[in-house]
Amino acid sequence: MTDDMTIRIDSEEYVLRSGGEGLEVGRRNGSDVAWLDTVDLDLLPAGARQAIDRGDASDEALLTALRGVVQAEVERGG
Repeated sequence: MTDDMTIRIDSEEYVLRSGGEGLEVGRRNGSDVAWLDTVDLDLLPAGARQAIDRGDASDEALLTALRGVVQAEVERGG
């Protein structure tokens, strides 16, 4: 993945960006993005990593992984 990928879960829009340190996950707020976390790609299931490589924002493995990242952020109080 070279560009930002936008994924909608329920009523929220999230942005994924591959960076040197991993996968950056952010929540879109209008035209801005609030970056929530950077996830080590090796921690994601193989199916989610493959979906990122393909740019497939509708892949269920990727959606499940993103839900987990978002839930962890909520539990941390972010």
